[in-house]
Amino acid sequence: MTVPAAVHSKPPGPKGRPLVGVLPEFRKDPAGFLEKMARQYGDVVYLPLGRQHIYYVGHPDAIRDVLVTNQHKFKKSRMLERARVLLGDGLLTSEGEHHRRQRRLVQPAFHRDRLAGYGAVMVDRAAVVRDQWQSGQSFDVLQEMMRLTLAIVAKTLFSTDVDSEADDIGTALTQVFDLFEVILMPFSELLEKLPLPAVRRFKRARKRLDETIYRLIGERRASGRDAGDLLSMLLLASDEEGSGGMTDTQVRDEALTLFLAGHETTADALTWAWYLLSQNPQAEAAFHSELDSVLGGRLPSFDNLPQLRYTESVFAETLRLYPPAWGIGRRALEDYPVGDFLIPARSVVLMSPYTVHRDPRWFADPLAFRPERWLVEDPARPKFAYFPFGGGARVCIGERFAWMEGTLLLAAIGQRWRLRLEPGHRVETHARITLRPKYGMRMIAERRDSGQHSVE
Repeated sequence: MTVPAAVHSKPPGPKGRPLVGVLPEFRKDPAGFLEKMARQYGDVVYLPLGRQHIYYVGHPDAIRDVLVTNQHKFKKSRMLERARVLLGDGLLTSEGEHHRRQRRLVQPAFHRDRLAGYGAVMVDRAAVVRDQWQSGQSFDVLQEMMRLTLAIVAKTLFSTDVDSEADDIGTALTQVFDLFEVILMPFSELLEKLPLPAVRRFKRARKRLDETIYRLIGERRASGRDAGDLLSMLLLASDEEGSGGMTDTQVRDEALTLFLAGHETTADALTWAWYLLSQNPQAEAAFHSELDSVLGGRLPSFDNLPQLRYTESVFAETLRLYPPAWGIGRRALEDYPVGDFLIPARSVVLMSPYTVHRDPRWFADPLAFRPERWLVEDPARPKFAYFPFGGGARVCIGERFAWMEGTLLLAAIGQRWRLRLEPGHRVETHARITLRPKYGMRMIAERRDSGQHSVE
C-alpha cells in the first residue's frame, strides 16, 4: 500500500509526562478524559498511555472502516488480550478461525424462535423482584438489577436457578471487575505471579466463578439431558467441519463469557435508565403512559414488544448517554491511514461510544435525555454515530437478547414503580470494563397508583 507523504504527519494530542504520558489522567476518568480530548483535538488523537501508543478515532466513517470495512487489518486490543486470564478463549477474547467457529456454535442460542421463551423468563423474574419491594424502601438499584439479570442469564442460558448463590457470585463478579485494572497495568504479566493481595483476591474470585460454571457443566454432562439452552448447545455442538465437540474448558470459556457479559452490561444500562427517568419527569410520564395504555395492568410479553416503542426508546437513549461498553479497542496489524494521519502497526485504535454518542454533530442537544429522538429515524446520521454493541464480525452476539431484556424489564418494573434518587446520593461514572455508577445508585421506590393492580 502506498501512503501519501502528507499522511505521515502525527495526530495532535496531549504531551503528557515522561514515561507515563497521560496515563494518570486517563485512569481517573477514562470516558470523561476521552470526551475532553476529542472535543479539544478532533477526530484522531494521539494518546501516550505509558508504554502503549493509543490513537483515539472518533468519526463514524473511520469507526465503520476499522470495525467493518477493514476489520481484517486489526485484532483485539490489550484489554481483551489480557482478559484471557479470566475468560480463556471465549468469544470476547478469541481470534481468527477459532472465533468464527465458536460464534457459529453459539449463534443458534440467540435465534428469534428462542427469544419468546427467554422473554417469558425475563418477565417472570422481574415480577418476582418488583413484588418484593416496599413503598418508601431505599436500596442500591445497581445491586438489584445485578441480581435480576444474573438470575435471568442463569435461567435462560443455563436452565438453572442461582438464587441461593446470587450474592456470592455477585461479590465475585464485582471483585473481578474491580481488580481487572491490575491485569491491565504495565508489567501485569509479572505482577500476577506475585503473592500480592489484589492478585490473590482476583484469583479467589475467578475460582468462585469457575466453581459455579464447572458445576453446571458437570451436572449437565452427568444427566445427558438436552435442555434446549445454550449450555446444551455447547456440550452437544459439533460443527460442519467435523472437528468434534467442545472440551469442558472450551465450554467453560464460552459460558463464563456469556455469564459475565449477559448480565453485567444490561444491569448497568437499566440502572442508568432508572436514574435518567427519575431526573426527567416528562420522559417518565410518557413512559408510564405507554405502559398503562399498552399493558392495561397485565405483565408485558414478547408479543408486546412492537407496541412498546417509547419504552424501547428509553433504553436506546440510555445506551446513547451511558453505553456500558464505553470503549472499544483494536490493535493495528499494519500501518493504517486515517484521514491525513498514519497509525503505526501494533498501535491500539480506541473508539468510544460514550464520546461519539455525545457529539453535537450527530445528536441535537446531545446531553439531554430525549427518548423521542429514536421514534423517527434520522437518515442524515451516519450509522456508526451510534454503536453501543460494537460492529463487524465481533458485534455483540447477544444484541437482540439485550434489547428485549432491557425493554421488558423496564416495562415490568415501571408499570408498578417509580424510582427516586435518594437525596444527597452522588452520581458519577466509573469507566472500567463497563460503565458503572461509581457509588452505586441509591434510590427510593414509590408505588404507582396506575397499573399497580395487575391481572397476572
